[in-house]
Amino acid sequence: KARVVQEEIFGPVLVILAYDTIEEGIAIANDSEFGLSGAVWAADIPEAVRIATRLRTGQVAINGGRFNAKAPFGGFKTSGVGRELGHHGLLEYFELQSLQFPSADELGSFGETV
Repeated sequence: KARVVQEEIFGPVLVILAYDTIEEGIAIANDSEFGLSGAVWAADIPEAVRIATRLRTGQVAINGGRFNAKAPFGGFKTSGVGRELGHHGLLEYFELQSLQFPSADELGSFGETV
């Protein structure tokens, strides 16, 4: 639980930690109140994807994957608020409303999605 891995540091910082199993590595990576970004390096891409999907971060680069401005960007946990960029970033400007009816029978011609 070194401070350097518990805080959200913005800058060119590389931290290398040893682990014995993939499970332990994932647990170490997820043991933080922050979750902005992470990275997975592996020779086996499907395995890297399985690991990446278990990391509690808003973005995971696999084998040095480049930033994609069309993809949503934002953190998990206490990192950031909402999403930026891409379709999901635009949705941050919408206020969604749902209408609740007693039964579907009462919808009549309004039963289609607008």
